[in-house]
Amino acid sequence: MNSAAAFWRYGVIKTLRKWRAAALSPLLQARGGDAVESAYGVRMVPNWQDTTFRYCIFGTYGRDLADLLLGQRADFAFVDIGANQGLYSLIAAQNLKCRQVIAFEPVPATHARLAANVALNPQAARTDLHELAIADNAGEVTISVAAHHTGTATLAGRGDAAASGGAVVIRTIDAAMLEPLLAGALPLFVKIDVEGLEAVVIAELAKTPSFARVESIFYEVDERWASAVEIETRLRAAGFTRFAKYGRGHHYDVLASRA
Repeated sequence: MNSAAAFWRYGVIKTLRKWRAAALSPLLQARGGDAVESAYGVRMVPNWQDTTFRYCIFGTYGRDLADLLLGQRADFAFVDIGANQGLYSLIAAQNLKCRQVIAFEPVPATHARLAANVALNPQAARTDLHELAIADNAGEVTISVAAHHTGTATLAGRGDAAASGGAVVIRTIDAAMLEPLLAGALPLFVKIDVEGLEAVVIAELAKTPSFARVESIFYEVDERWASAVEIETRLRAAGFTRFAKYGRGHHYDVLASRA
């Protein structure tokens, strides 16, 4: 994708989606109801005060990952690391080739919303939920959370607006504890969105026997606190050969594939 097309798709269109979400959210909130149908065709429990929820409902994130998940044509399991309220877990489960969803969301309040959203949709039986974060040490740590943007919860200690909502204690697991949760025979499609600790998660994932089954990893990069070169170098050493960038500027996503 050339720079002009990237600017239009990830700059102009995404900005317009954000404005639309801000303008229409109060109207939909006033309608009430126990569930909201999102632009991605999944149902979610209303959470209008949260920016992440509004982006889910109005399709602000675009179709890149959604289309990749829905386009899988062979049986697979989806591993959602940093699942938040469950948008991509729900989308993946719409694809009947997705035989299992394994979702990790460590923040208790957000995990509760994830569980509620999964229960609203017919694919709940194929989804395993874990109130855990993946880190290089197992135990308990404090995570910074935002008051009205669950998608910015971080262990990275960035000292930015992510801490506006305070902090909560979460449980972490390392590679040894992660492996039993991934064990199986299905090829794995992994999504990692952990606000700056993507390299740590990939390093732990790479220590597990199940890593050999990972065919694709869709991960977030913010170059202000993550090294895209470091992550790509590690994945190339592990056998990943194709890297596709989605987005522009310092904050974007990458799809790494083995073939």
